[in-house]
This record gives sequence, C-alpha cells and structure tokens, in this order.
Amino acid sequence: MQNKRFSISESAKGWTKELNKISWNGGEPKYDIRDWAPEHEKMGKGVTLSEDEMAKLKDLL
Repeated sequence: MQNKRFSISESAKGWTKELNKISWNGGEPKYDIRDWAPEHEKMGKGVTLSEDEMAKLKDLL
C-alpha cells in the first residue's frame, strides 16, 4: 500500500477531511476524499476518483 495524505480541514471534534492518494496491492493510485476520526480508527463516507476524474474536477474548479 502506498499512501499520501493531505489535510483539507479539521472539525471541532478533531475529525479531519483529507485528500489521500492511495494504491492497494500495486494497483493504479486513486484519489480519496473523506472524513477521518482523530486516530484514523473510523472514517466517514467519501468519494474516490481516478487520475482522469481528478483532472476533470480540477478543470471544473
């Protein structure tokens, strides 16, 4: 597993909204945006984007 974490924001309860780029078992890395509990023991619902989808989102922004 390869992982890069980037914190976007933090709530009053310590949860962080993160953009992670992750690759499992040598697969193609994907972008993942979701909320994480302080010790990463729980996670909220999120969205996963391929490289192409992230590029399209960037263009839209």
